[in-house]
Amino acid sequence: MNKRLLSVSLLIVSCIIIFSQCISKRKEDLRGAQFAGSAACVSCHKSIYDNYVATGHYNTSSLASQSTVRGSFAGPDNIFSYSNGTKVIMEARDSGLYQAAYTDSALQQIHRFDIAIGSGRKAQTFLSWRDGKYFQLPLSYFISAHCWANSPGFPPSYPKYDRMIPSTCFGCHSSAVGTKSVGIEGTRLSEEFEKNQLVYGIDCERCHGPAAEHVAFHQDHPQEKNGMHITKIGGLKNQQKLDMCALCHSGLGTPQRPAFQFKPGDALSDYFFPDFTRPEKATEIDVHGKQFQLFTASKCFIKSANVMNCSSCHSPHNNERDQLTAFSRRCMSCHKTESHNFCKMTSLPAATLSENCIDCHMPALPSKNITMLTNGQASPTPDSIRTHLITIYKEETKKFLAKLTK
Repeated sequence: MNKRLLSVSLLIVSCIIIFSQCISKRKEDLRGAQFAGSAACVSCHKSIYDNYVATGHYNTSSLASQSTVRGSFAGPDNIFSYSNGTKVIMEARDSGLYQAAYTDSALQQIHRFDIAIGSGRKAQTFLSWRDGKYFQLPLSYFISAHCWANSPGFPPSYPKYDRMIPSTCFGCHSSAVGTKSVGIEGTRLSEEFEKNQLVYGIDCERCHGPAAEHVAFHQDHPQEKNGMHITKIGGLKNQQKLDMCALCHSGLGTPQRPAFQFKPGDALSDYFFPDFTRPEKATEIDVHGKQFQLFTASKCFIKSANVMNCSSCHSPHNNERDQLTAFSRRCMSCHKTESHNFCKMTSLPAATLSENCIDCHMPALPSKNITMLTNGQASPTPDSIRTHLITIYKEETKKFLAKLTK
């Protein structure tokens, strides 16, 4: 009887040990033991976390599903016709979402939506996994146009399915990607990925650094209110704060080191080689992806005595898309009547001036780098993006005044 009880007890203990190891493995962050994962932040920073999960940064990538993919999967809005006669149909099947290419009603190729890139405010593009690699699907969804359109840089005559996506792209659209192997094929870097092994979106630790030690300490010392073992963003120098954002908001540079290795406080120059192709005039810099270059070329920034940074206008933990009044009131903290640097259009009501500085001084301008071809359109339609070159735009001001007089 005792032997039987002992055997049962040993079996239970063994199961507990095995089960606890399984749980530990499941909970381990893809980036390693020094990372805690964003869920660990909730117990102490719940309100910040709840606000942040609604931001574009947090949602810049996701597992593709009916709930995360924007765009129609019902006819006729789910069909894109190429000039060679091929039709690509967005199909929702029991096994997932697909882009299926047909010629004369015969299925030629079919590729699954595996990852959605983009928060869905302006557009989304999609990745499909096969043979250890991720490939961008030929059609993206553009929110403002309410239609499927050519993915940027893809041909309008036929669906192209062979554009491989490297880890450098994931470096700004996720917080980690599972890499199986890295090699060289000819002159090209060849990477093999683990399927759907991502830390989706830009999570807490991309900006605040590894937090496992921080979490463990404060769980053991709940009375300690001073944040320990974590980077204090407020304690960084202004250039260090700028570099954190510039890592992903300064365009496609030539990398020296993987973006995933960047920690708050690091210098951007240690991760990218100098850009010698930058136009001499700030007005010639394209509005897409070059927010850092445009912002730092602005008179506001130059005259700020090196105290102005991205967080001067943006609250990184909150979704403030299209909240022009909130942004304008931040302009008012420096641009005041008594400082003699207020808006010169004094004929307009003061309330109007304080509610919208943005459309005149940071208008949405067309990008030369992102165009789309939609069904029935012979010419590309540019995508408009709000410029971060803060200056006076006479034509945009005229448009703004015309709206007010309607």
